[in-house]
Amino acid sequence: MIEQLGTEAIPSFSVTEAVSGSVIYGPGGTYGPRLQADLQLVLLHSGAMTVEIDKEKHAVPTGNVVLLKPGHIESFVFADKRETWHRWIAVSVEPLDKMAIDFFDSLPLFIPLTDKINQMTDIIQSLQRDEVQKNEELARTLGRASILLYLTACNQGHINDRKHPAVLLAKEEIHKRYAEELTLSVLSKVTKNTPEHLIRLFRRDEDMTPIQYLWNYRVKQGIDLLRSTGLQIGEVAEQVGFKTSYHFARTIKRHSGKTPSEIRKESYTNIRTHLIRSELN
Repeated sequence: MIEQLGTEAIPSFSVTEAVSGSVIYGPGGTYGPRLQADLQLVLLHSGAMTVEIDKEKHAVPTGNVVLLKPGHIESFVFADKRETWHRWIAVSVEPLDKMAIDFFDSLPLFIPLTDKINQMTDIIQSLQRDEVQKNEELARTLGRASILLYLTACNQGHINDRKHPAVLLAKEEIHKRYAEELTLSVLSKVTKNTPEHLIRLFRRDEDMTPIQYLWNYRVKQGIDLLRSTGLQIGEVAEQVGFKTSYHFARTIKRHSGKTPSEIRKESYTNIRTHLIRSELN
């Protein structure tokens, strides 16, 4: 069967269960091999991850979300010198027909993590933690919605096809190494462009300079960690590339209009409100 996602036709799939979790692997951590049983989103928040699927290795940049599909043998290797933190949503589905299998196999293995997918994971995890609010039907609905969010993000990502390859390469480097000391000189060497030309390309395609993009990305990752973890503000600052928590807090305030503490409190309040409304409905 075919169903619509906006203007996009997609094969139908039926969800039987959806669960979410969070795990931190120490330096040099590994997992697997395993046979993947579900559609699963893996949100890589910090550290590094290489996933081997049917003997083919894929390095996943931090700040991306991976879509794993049923029926494949997988193994995972994590960063060898620091902790790696990821969350996941496992969506159990009834056996997929050939059309659905081909469709999911045609999607990119990973895409940049979006705010909506991140927030969906927050909600599913909060639902699981609250014995009073537990609702299996709601969990299935949210699990299905998380897969549809991935599909929507893939469709929106086609805009990248119109951007200069040097911009895409620099952005990929930023997504992988944003916590490190990245400079315009480093990005220029990676893309084999002069700094001046790379700035012109970024201004044309992103409406900002490469370094502005880097700091915006650090801020986005920092806000994600504030909303999704109980890490101390100083720990969040360090993980996303800020040298001091003071600089981090000032930058967050300038970009969002809120302090890190206010962002964290607002996130907890929004999740709780959503769960209460879902229960009432």
